[in-house]
Amino acid sequence: MRSAGLGPHFSGAPSSFDRQPPGAENASLILAAMNAAPDGILLVDRAGRIVMANAAMQTISGYSADELCGQSVSIFLPPDLREAHARHLEGYFQGPSRRPMGMGRDLWIMRKDGSSLPVDIALGHTDARGGTAVAFVRDISEVRRLEARMHFQATHDTLTGLINRWQFGQRLEQAIAESARSGQSFALLLLDLDDFKAVNDGYGHAAGDQVLLEVARRLKSVLRAGDALARLGGDEFTVLLPQIAHAQDAEQAAAKLLDALCRPYQMHGFELDFGASLGIALYPGDAQDAATLMRYADMAMYHAKESGRAHYAFYAPPMGIRMAEKLQLHERLKMALAYGGLALHYQPQVDVATGRMQGVEALLRWTDPQLGEIPPDRFVPVAEATGLILALGAWVIDTACRQIAQWTDAGMPLRVAVNLSAQQLRQTDLVEQIERSLALHGARPDLLEIEVTESEAMADPEQARRVLCSLQALGVCIALDDFGTGHSSLAYLKQLPISRIKIDREFVRPLLRTSADATLVQAIIVLAQTLGLHVVAEGVESAEQLRLLADFGCNAYQGWLFSRAVAPGHVVQLLQAAQAPLGTLAGQGPAPLGVAIAPA
Repeated sequence: MRSAGLGPHFSGAPSSFDRQPPGAENASLILAAMNAAPDGILLVDRAGRIVMANAAMQTISGYSADELCGQSVSIFLPPDLREAHARHLEGYFQGPSRRPMGMGRDLWIMRKDGSSLPVDIALGHTDARGGTAVAFVRDISEVRRLEARMHFQATHDTLTGLINRWQFGQRLEQAIAESARSGQSFALLLLDLDDFKAVNDGYGHAAGDQVLLEVARRLKSVLRAGDALARLGGDEFTVLLPQIAHAQDAEQAAAKLLDALCRPYQMHGFELDFGASLGIALYPGDAQDAATLMRYADMAMYHAKESGRAHYAFYAPPMGIRMAEKLQLHERLKMALAYGGLALHYQPQVDVATGRMQGVEALLRWTDPQLGEIPPDRFVPVAEATGLILALGAWVIDTACRQIAQWTDAGMPLRVAVNLSAQQLRQTDLVEQIERSLALHGARPDLLEIEVTESEAMADPEQARRVLCSLQALGVCIALDDFGTGHSSLAYLKQLPISRIKIDREFVRPLLRTSADATLVQAIIVLAQTLGLHVVAEGVESAEQLRLLADFGCNAYQGWLFSRAVAPGHVVQLLQAAQAPLGTLAGQGPAPLGVAIAPA
């Protein structure tokens, strides 16, 4: 930063002053014009005394005209620069010079109240003989504030005020350069919140933003002054720990960060309990460049997430192998979509009272010629992470519609439900896509059931309502999956055009353990039926579970007690075994829940 003044370090003046001063008869006119100018104007004699200051200069400096006239121009300089400025001023009048505005230097003047002000200055002198200097002074404090604000917005996260991804990348490159010179190590930590999506789904994005602000506050509270903390986007944060002596230092920091985040969060009178998963990569031990360090920390974070909530993990080379496996799955899955290898298997759904099949839930299966049978819990996350889930979901919808038409032609009008992913629910052309598949295969719309989870519906409630109502208008049935695991309200459920719900297997599995588990399931059934909804229980594996569900009034069930998912050709045998009248299956009330892209 430099202070403004008159001296040889400035050069130039506006050309309009490269002439003799006007005559006395024009003095008042000139003075009026100068006072009307938006920029400050100073006239200074050869001795450095102020001869004239216009109104704008008085506003800029805080001094009145009387206070300025006769004063040394060094009044605008810090005391330690005034003597040097006087020496420079002596040589300033030796020849013509000019300094236009916008030279890019940081110039500051001292105001009467002791504050400093950033200015831009154009200055020169009328001629070498007369020895009168003129300076145009422009207050650029608002420009500097705007520049600072724009720089902050470009380098910081607007919600939390933390540095953003770009700025963190600069810090990381700087840390690599400094550590390469000093030989010291540092740690890169990548952190992702666990189950944060449920907060946005259940309480809305405004509540989610409040949680993110609290997360940022907690993280800052446990970090050292020299540590760098950034929000990369969404619920992902990263930390740079410079100058660590041992890996244990990073481990201790990771434990403190996770402990801080695991404390309950207060939200609208409720306590939210969730943590984070954290991955650690070390410089120079794991990698020596920024991109690789970030990639390794990301691998470690996903490894920690697979271990459960609130875990951290250091990068290890085998993680790279697992990442390569995921890339291979992605490429092979694209091949399967293009050339074959995918199939739908169907798990029956059975009426609790009669034991007759009401329909099927179709489950996606994949057999690769090189990799063999690949379970959905391996390839579905890859499809979701890479965007293939939309193409996969479209394939499932189309295949289900074709199967509905084939069974109907064979005298088995079974209802088949398709589980939509969150990405599909956001598709703008989803309804048209389903309508095309129904028309292409000649499938009855009332035999197709669209199934969504509570969390998916709550991610964007209005969008979900619009899409589901449009599907209902086509004649398609709507079901709510995993009921009881989300955060939806009764008021919201009543707005959705759903006709049946599924009780998640996590509620059915412990049904016989305690009376509390049984009471919870019974309450869900009573609640759903109060809303006029048909109830289906997932994951029924024992006759004792089925008897208890029957006592509670559950309408239908599915699970290994009756059958696993089977190929389409075996569905007829199961129907015959259950002695279900084939011609009346479609009219026996609610049918199965969904073609789900998930294991049974």
